[in-house]
Amino acid sequence: MSSRLRNLKATASDAATHLLETFSNKSTIRRQLIDANQLQKLAVTLNRPQLNGRDVSEQPPAEGTPVPPGYHLVYFTPNGTEAELGADGSDTTFNASAPFTRRMWAGGKMTWAKDVSLRVGDYVEERTKLLSATPKKSRSVGEMVLVEVEKEFWGPKGLALTDRRSWVFRPEIDLEAVHEAPKPLENIMRGPSIVRDVESQGEGHPTRELRWSPVGLFRFSALTFNGHMIHYNQAWTQNVEGHPGEVVHGPLNLINILDYWRDVHSNGNTPRGVTYRALSPLYAGQTYNIRTEAIKDIENGKTWGVLVERDGTTCMKSEITS
Repeated sequence: MSSRLRNLKATASDAATHLLETFSNKSTIRRQLIDANQLQKLAVTLNRPQLNGRDVSEQPPAEGTPVPPGYHLVYFTPNGTEAELGADGSDTTFNASAPFTRRMWAGGKMTWAKDVSLRVGDYVEERTKLLSATPKKSRSVGEMVLVEVEKEFWGPKGLALTDRRSWVFRPEIDLEAVHEAPKPLENIMRGPSIVRDVESQGEGHPTRELRWSPVGLFRFSALTFNGHMIHYNQAWTQNVEGHPGEVVHGPLNLINILDYWRDVHSNGNTPRGVTYRALSPLYAGQTYNIRTEAIKDIENGKTWGVLVERDGTTCMKSEITS
């Protein structure tokens, strides 16, 4: 790496250029067995022990069981040793250069093949490439780098899923700086995570109520091999990052959105695609909702606008097509 990029005064433009120079026109290929144990553990973590009509709380799903939309996120997890992780425990694959090392999952887009799916027992190939690295600037954060990566998942019958992910990299934290203690969270509930539906008044669609405990977040971190400490280390989250509590994972809320759509709207069909964007953090112990905002007819199908909300604040927005 050049001395310019080692300099903590390197700009977002410098960091984006370095990423493009390093990864453009390169593809990373990994292969993995879609094992039943990983899928079973995710199902019970989500409080959804029924998979494909079978109770998997005691026995793992059978070979050939389709992987539900979004559940592929617990496969092809990071490979790096602990020494290769960032100071905050996060994976550093496709990281921008210092000082833009604070990773945040900002959103993305997934597209599923019509007649090809990932299934338990399949040997699957993941092909990853960098799509873009763009310098950005905001009033609240200052300079940052937006990175977009595309992952293709190829099974025995061909391409099953294309997963585009967007990450924002913000300037690193000065660990020696004195940080003001965050204001304690109000109206939080201790105890096990909950996922339950609340019937709407009139003819509206059900609203799903969720609350994740620190234990639930830790289990999801373990399944995704995600060492990012904002999700499970309260001392780091509060004293270093300035969050009032452990942060609910963006990918976890994406899975929650897709599960809600399957239960309420799918009529047994699979989605063609989903686009999503994280807008505001949620924390362990907070109760929040997933609801249907709008349904629109489109050529050859429909779109559903599904929101994650808390007290009137939109925390994640998504649009699902089928």
